[in-house]
Amino acid sequence: MTSLFLKSLIGAAAVLLIALLSKSKSFFIAGLVPLFPSFALIAHYIVGTERSMADLRVTALFGLFSLFPYAAYLLAVYQLSYRFSLVITLLLATLIWLFSAGLLLAIWVRAQPMVS
Repeated sequence: MTSLFLKSLIGAAAVLLIALLSKSKSFFIAGLVPLFPSFALIAHYIVGTERSMADLRVTALFGLFSLFPYAAYLLAVYQLSYRFSLVITLLLATLIWLFSAGLLLAIWVRAQPMVS
């Protein structure tokens, strides 16, 4: 239960930092905060303690490839924001992320041998 509470505090701190930065003259830094590897640290710790180091390496490599769906999302937000309202832009960009993430998973499962 304590672990869950600490994870929620990390998430709340990130949201607070984003909100504060978005109101500053350096508002663009708010886009960097979600990239802080707080959840990656948690995931890597759990994988590293419950599985092998080889599995940790596979997890890290997959994390690198997961930057492609995120890049697709960011490019979509950038491009769609010229034509659509905020809500439509974010909705469409999220759908693009979901499609890209699904494609990544499909390719990964077929191409990457599982390490145990």
